[in-house]
Parts: sequence; C-alpha cells; structure tokens
Amino acid sequence: MTEASTPWSGAPGGPPGAPPGGLPAAALPAAVAAPAQAADPAPTPGGAPTGSPSGAGAGVPSGIPSGVRTGNSSGASGGVPARGSLGGPSGISSWVPAGGPAGTPPAAVSFGWGPVEARALAAGAECVVVVDVLSFTTAVGVAVERGAVVHPYRWRDETAAAYARERDAVLAVGRGAATPGHPWSLSPAALRAAPVPDRLVLPSPNGSTIAAEAAGSGATVVAASLRNATAVARWLGERSPAGVAVIASGERWPDGSLRPALEDLLGAGAVLAALRELRPDLALTPEAAAAASLWTATDDPAAALHGCHSGRELYEYGYPQDVEVAAETDMSTAVPVLVDGAFQEAAP
Repeated sequence: MTEASTPWSGAPGGPPGAPPGGLPAAALPAAVAAPAQAADPAPTPGGAPTGSPSGAGAGVPSGIPSGVRTGNSSGASGGVPARGSLGGPSGISSWVPAGGPAGTPPAAVSFGWGPVEARALAAGAECVVVVDVLSFTTAVGVAVERGAVVHPYRWRDETAAAYARERDAVLAVGRGAATPGHPWSLSPAALRAAPVPDRLVLPSPNGSTIAAEAAGSGATVVAASLRNATAVARWLGERSPAGVAVIASGERWPDGSLRPALEDLLGAGAVLAALRELRPDLALTPEAAAAASLWTATDDPAAALHGCHSGRELYEYGYPQDVEVAAETDMSTAVPVLVDGAFQEAAP
C-alpha cells in the first residue's frame, strides 16, 4: 500500500519525475486503465474490513455446469463461496474447489482480492499467498532476504510502537518519518540500505490484515511480489499443497472499501503463471487463469508498474526508487513464510 493522501493534479503523464506520457500503449492490454486516487487512511484496531457470506443456499441455475456458481449463489454447501456472495459484482462466477465440470479435476489454485476473499478462500486452502507489490510484500522480501524476521502489524498508529517493544523489534515508520538515525520504513529501497535488524515490525493495513486473516484459518501464509514470484511458485509446486489461494491486496477507497490495484494483479498473475508452467497438473479457477494470462500478455511489466496509479503516487511523493526495486522481476529467491506471527525465510 502506498502512503499518499491527496490526488495528483498536474498535467497528463504523471507527477514530476514520472515517465512522460503515462503508460506506454504496448505495456498493457488496452482495456486496463489506471484507477482513480484512493486515500490511505490510518486504520484503527477493529477497523479492518469485515464481512462474511450470507444467504441460505440458493441452487445452481439450470444450464450451468456442476461446480460453477453464479455471483448470486450463496455458496452454502461446501467449497468456496461464489464471489457474488462476498460482495463482488453480481453475475461473476467462481469455480468451486469441491469439483469442476464433468471430466475436469477439482480446482486447486484460486485467486481473490482483499481481506474478505482472503478469509473465504483460506478456508479451503492449505497455503495462502499474499501479494502487495507497492509495497508491503516487496518490503517483506527485501528484509527477509537480508536476514531479518518481519512481524506484520495491522495498524499504523501509536499501538505499533508498543507492539515492537514487546517483541524487542525495530519499528518501520512511514516513509516521511524515517531519519538518518532511524532509517527503517515501508520503503523497500530504504530497507535495502539500512542496517539489518534482527526483528522488524512492518505496519500495513492491507497486507498485514490479509496475512492475519489467512493465518487465522490455519493456512500457511507466504509473501510474494514481482521480485520473488517464480521462487514462490517453485516452492509451492515442490510441496503440492492441497489448495492454494493467491490474494491481491489492492488499495482502499476513502470509505475503506477495496480498490483493486494493477500492481497487485500483475504480482499475483506472475505467481500464478509461473505455477501453471511448473505444475500444469494443477487446475486454476477462471479468476486465477485470467490473472495469469494478464501477466503473460503484459509486454513491459516494469513500464506498467511505473505507469500505474500507485507507481505514479510514489513518483509524486519522491520515492521512485521504491518502484524500481518492486519492478526487479525474479531477482530474489527468498520465500518469506509466516511462522509464529512473523515472516522468515522458508525452511529448506
């Protein structure tokens, strides 16, 4: 999640220092457009998105293959609830891991957005992959590959300092609050340059909340970004988990609701595309397959990252180096896994 609070209002093409002319036409499919500005409110304890599926088990409409539910289905009888029952757009279908159409294997790999879908999909997954490219999971990866143990924390407020003290950890502050004496922040570039602490508390309303939701279900939680997408896919493929859910964190609108973010869709797609190539025997949900296909169809992912809305935010606020670090596709082999509430390098 970026730390911007006001929209950029300059000339077309992005803030000063951003790539001119906006996103190159070749970088993305034409249908993908930069989303509107969203604030990054400081959440309060108990303020994380909540919600659960509702409804009393409406049946599958006739003519739809077994294992597919429409957005109006409640998902009351096993498998993962349909996206419509989680507040998603009406009519969007979701493949149910309990079984696909005749002649196809059950779906083993799913994709979703934000804490609500993380909670729902984690219930049927052995492993949950959290993707927050700008910048939580990129920062986690940078810190872990340098030897730190990272404690995610849901709230960016005064309680974070107490949480860090209880764990004898260094607190990562907001980018603008970092000083030469305390250089640790959410900035991946700053974490790369700073001394390596034994333990680091990294507040993030989105990425940390999703990690907590997934861990609460008993799933193994992994942090992925563009920098370690193939490493995470390889780790998953070697372990053959019973089910995998890849969750794009997204951003938040001023009212706290989810705003999908292109950088997280690309990061999730990179993991899913690599997993599909490494393990073609694993069935992907249509949502997961679409995310993987978007990644493979993106001619210049680095240009997309620099040109997307969150990337332009970081340019505006003086942190283009964080976009550069996040765009280092497959430059890391670290696989951060959440163990006892903290991310650390996966065991061999």
